[in-house]
Amino acid sequence: MGEGILGFFVNNPSYFKNCGDNCPVEQVSWDDVQVFLQKLNSKEGGSKYRLPTEAEWEYAARAGGSTGSPPTKYYWGNSIDDSYLWYAGNSGSKTHPVGQKKPNGFGLYDMSGNVWEWTQDWNDDNYYSKSPSNDPKGPESGTYRVLRGGSWYFYARFTRSSLRYNNTPDYRNFLIGFRLLKTD
Repeated sequence: MGEGILGFFVNNPSYFKNCGDNCPVEQVSWDDVQVFLQKLNSKEGGSKYRLPTEAEWEYAARAGGSTGSPPTKYYWGNSIDDSYLWYAGNSGSKTHPVGQKKPNGFGLYDMSGNVWEWTQDWNDDNYYSKSPSNDPKGPESGTYRVLRGGSWYFYARFTRSSLRYNNTPDYRNFLIGFRLLKTD
């Protein structure tokens, strides 16, 4: 959806403009993504796309499982494996086209590394200690939105499936992009 997505923006917001058509769109705020979603859903004739909740994102990253018992650090195991992710140790200080690394068990690429991904949820560091165990939706309000997945700029430990990061909804950076969820 690379160039199609960019058509919704007046100009390509990405810092890495020469990365190619299959690269993540980055340098977009959570607020920017909401405007994009309104335009996309209007074009599609209704609400069909949205950001995943944090729980949905982690479920997708782990390909539906807890990645073992006890759970593993990454969806492929406990050791860093360059064949699955872009991070500071192998990225060459830039984003890369999607699909150059191995996918997870759901066939999803770049769930670890490349760019941080916005989720729908507000951040609350203690939310999961008191949240519903089935399909939590995140806090009703907050100051920061949750980012998941890590990026090409960070050490591999920041790409763990369970790691959470956050920023204000208006924050833009070349480390941050998004992944959409399509609904019925």
